[in-house]
Amino acid sequence: MKKLADILSLELETAFKAAGYEAKYGKAVLSNRPDLCEYQCNGAMAAAKAYKKAPFMIADDVAEKLKGSRVIREAESVKPGFINIKVDAAFAAEYLNKMSGEECLGYEKTEQPKTIIIDYGGANVAKPLHVGHLRTAIIGESVKRIVRFAGDKVIGDVHLGDWGYQMGLIITELQKRKPELPYFDEAFEGEYPEEPPFTIDELEEIYPTASAYAKEHEDYKEKALHTTYLLQNGHKGCTALWNHIMRVSVADLRKNYKSLNVEFDLWKGESDAQPYIPEMVEYLKNEGYAHYDDGALVIDVKEETDTKEIPPCMILKSDGASLYGTTDLATLIEREKLYRPDEIIYVVDKRQELHFVQVFRSARKAHIVRDETKLQFIGFGTMNGKDGKPFKTREGGVMRLESLISDIEERMYGKIMENRAISEEEARNTAKIVGLSAIKYGDLSNQASKDYVFDVDRFTSAEGNTGPYILYTIVRIKSILNKYKEAKGEPAKGIVKAAQSASEKALMLELAKFNEAIEIAYVEKAPHKICAYVYELANAFNRFYHETKILAEENEERQASFISMLLLTKEVFETCIDMLGFEAPERM
Repeated sequence: MKKLADILSLELETAFKAAGYEAKYGKAVLSNRPDLCEYQCNGAMAAAKAYKKAPFMIADDVAEKLKGSRVIREAESVKPGFINIKVDAAFAAEYLNKMSGEECLGYEKTEQPKTIIIDYGGANVAKPLHVGHLRTAIIGESVKRIVRFAGDKVIGDVHLGDWGYQMGLIITELQKRKPELPYFDEAFEGEYPEEPPFTIDELEEIYPTASAYAKEHEDYKEKALHTTYLLQNGHKGCTALWNHIMRVSVADLRKNYKSLNVEFDLWKGESDAQPYIPEMVEYLKNEGYAHYDDGALVIDVKEETDTKEIPPCMILKSDGASLYGTTDLATLIEREKLYRPDEIIYVVDKRQELHFVQVFRSARKAHIVRDETKLQFIGFGTMNGKDGKPFKTREGGVMRLESLISDIEERMYGKIMENRAISEEEARNTAKIVGLSAIKYGDLSNQASKDYVFDVDRFTSAEGNTGPYILYTIVRIKSILNKYKEAKGEPAKGIVKAAQSASEKALMLELAKFNEAIEIAYVEKAPHKICAYVYELANAFNRFYHETKILAEENEERQASFISMLLLTKEVFETCIDMLGFEAPERM
């Protein structure tokens, strides 16, 4: 169904035309003075030049033609040439009733669905998730859900760091600790053990130990590099250990991502791109896209319009080793072959922007992707503590993600037990749901590219622009609907009547903005736009709630209208927070 602003614009276009002006000037936008009107049209200001006529005279003409509109109750011409608009209350109710009966609340899905791959997560195998992994997971998951809601076919890929030197270090350290394992016996002919020779806790301790040791011992580092070479060239024992590492680590990563309500369609990694690298390198050399510079194979990507230096994209180091750029280009080849995406979105730390400029330009230059394939980089800022520095533990170390989640859940549990007499089990479950909303909303309500302060006290508050405030609002609606159901039976949808108070109409108009808010978030790939919308919706509902005796309303028709509007409000909220990646409990 059409967005309310578009319906108003159609009315304005008709009025402009009827008044003798071009229809293109008739565009409705949200009012920047909500104390005066709900929407406004500034077209008379632009038309004044074309028609050599005072803008207020054009506005007067158009306002006159809008009299009698069933959509616009009031159109007032205001000097120097604005048209202030108030929506007809009966039409607003009619619009909401139509929304209630439509699939996806009347949101018009994209007419030509695209295949879109979203690359987010990017965790390294054998390392625990920490707070530095939070933003890519939360933002990427929300963008995926928004784009999927809009009608595109979306494939979310975690793209693990599962190859290279870190694996060589882990295997080398294992050999140092357990040289008797059959994986290190070149004469071993049997089947390797099915059970891994380590636990996830041991595995996560092995890598930092090996990494630190390699920095102090050159011979150990050389051995780790050689082990990496053996792994990448199919050594049987190294490959078997790598498979163990993958199974143990990925199982743990799945568990941690699940606690964030983050799901991936693909669990691919850098290793999946390796088979494509040799052929890609030959292609780049033979076609003249890459050349040697001081022994390294590079692609020049600098353009004449660049205002700053863009170094070449390095494909192979002078020793023949591949790099991240090599893997990313090979991954593009794999994605093109397997999925033929129309668009690929990378949700990555904004400090990696130069890397992706190099990769995207290389892919275009070498025709690794089709000309029409869109490559988009969504760079996010850092999550900082109150001191303005990257978020750390009290001891100054990098905080594990599960520790952050646990700390916030405990905080929410304490608040819930203080305020409510509910069972411990229900309080624990509710604390998980509300805690996740605090984390996700706290992150997503900020524009992705901006750094932000992770303020636990503010994010877990039930007041202000926070996840718990949004959830308290939804729970309040659920409570009212449950009480109504107990007293009068199942509430009915789609019977909203014209508003009789300012707060009732304000809530109606906020609900009517749903399609527009989602469309903007979809086009801009901007979850913070949905956060801004649900916050305004929560404020509008709470004003209405405090000014209206919903369950005490004696007029049955009016009360049924209120309840119908609450059903729609609940559905709009739940649809939005699902796109943000969290849900609401039954009570708090």
